[in-house]
Amino acid sequence: MSTVTAPGWRTGFSADYESVFVKPWSPYVGGILLVMVIIGLMLNGLVWGVFGGVKYWGDWFNNLIGLGPLLGVPHELESFTLHRMSLMNIMLVLGAFSAALLSRQFSPNRPPPLEYVWAALGGSLLGIGAALAGGCTTGGFFNPVLHASPAGWAMWAGLLAGAAIGLKLLLWTLEHIQWGTTAPPALDVPEPISRNYPLLGLAVAAGVLIWATQWYGSADEKLAARAVIVVAGFAIGFVMHRSRLCFARAFREPFMTAEGDMTKAVILALAIGMPIAALLFEKKVIDPYLAIPATFWIGSLAGGLIFGIGMVFAGGCASGSLWRMGEGHFKLWVTMFFFAWMGSTASALFRKAGLTAIDETNVETYEVTGVGFQAYLPEMLGSWGWALLIGGGLLLLWYAWVRYNETTEKFTLM
Repeated sequence: MSTVTAPGWRTGFSADYESVFVKPWSPYVGGILLVMVIIGLMLNGLVWGVFGGVKYWGDWFNNLIGLGPLLGVPHELESFTLHRMSLMNIMLVLGAFSAALLSRQFSPNRPPPLEYVWAALGGSLLGIGAALAGGCTTGGFFNPVLHASPAGWAMWAGLLAGAAIGLKLLLWTLEHIQWGTTAPPALDVPEPISRNYPLLGLAVAAGVLIWATQWYGSADEKLAARAVIVVAGFAIGFVMHRSRLCFARAFREPFMTAEGDMTKAVILALAIGMPIAALLFEKKVIDPYLAIPATFWIGSLAGGLIFGIGMVFAGGCASGSLWRMGEGHFKLWVTMFFFAWMGSTASALFRKAGLTAIDETNVETYEVTGVGFQAYLPEMLGSWGWALLIGGGLLLLWYAWVRYNETTEKFTLM
């Protein structure tokens, strides 16, 4: 007579763990959670930014190699963990690192030699494009759109064109360049370490919570304010890794495979965030100009074009590169180095040339540069209704194009 063994009490907990920490989240869930974290930052008078921190790392490196004084980079810089956007980026990497460990997906990944060349080229173009547009896909596109600025839509147009051009160029290199396309052997992580990935991931998350708690209770007001960034940055990295949320894919995939889920996730996030942000601006919870670059329209469009080409070769945008760094991709570490170095250098050179330097003689309430100005639709149109209608209409148009392409593949380039 056979007996059926009842499942152990751990079975249910194990199944829940797999559902939350191992199985990938929908990009739609990721988009919704991302915009909720961003709204939380706005309620605290903060904005999500990436390029400012990346440029800070480049400023630090330029000072280290002696180029800082020639470029006009500030000599006295805050520490890596006190600079607001640098801290945000560090926490994004840690959030993705913790998520990768918990899901057992952390894996040191060495690409073929040719991809290091692409990483250097792509990262440099990312830096130039972001310096010209006043931000990356976060600060030049997503935030300005959320903040009702046409600068975000100008960069959106540049990113679409850049992604298409970049993909065509990448396909050409794959057809004509044979050198360096063989990947080196994979790095093996010792089994005792890989077996304990979930515990290590939990330890990272616990350490971050302890860190944030200590800073939040500090008598130093600056540290107390930075505690919010510690938690928010970690949450963004965790969410982006779990949902594989990537702005580069949102612009690249329709041209590459016609797959549009990532694009539609970004559209959904903006559709949810725009009216909430509008309410916050109307109630004067936060100044909308904090996240509007003075680059509409020339800088936003041209910078988006350059950035779009760069992110195809680099393998990710700014935030996408950061969370994939936390997952163990060596190529993205090289991408980020050149992104930071060129971002700092290009920003300094553009400023010296008068392209992105703020016009101090301007008497308007918004900033003006040689490549544009801080454009804010509610003030330009005199109505939030028109601003939301235009923003919503463009999102609908973007969705319709992506959905049409998913069905017909009319715009795929492969």
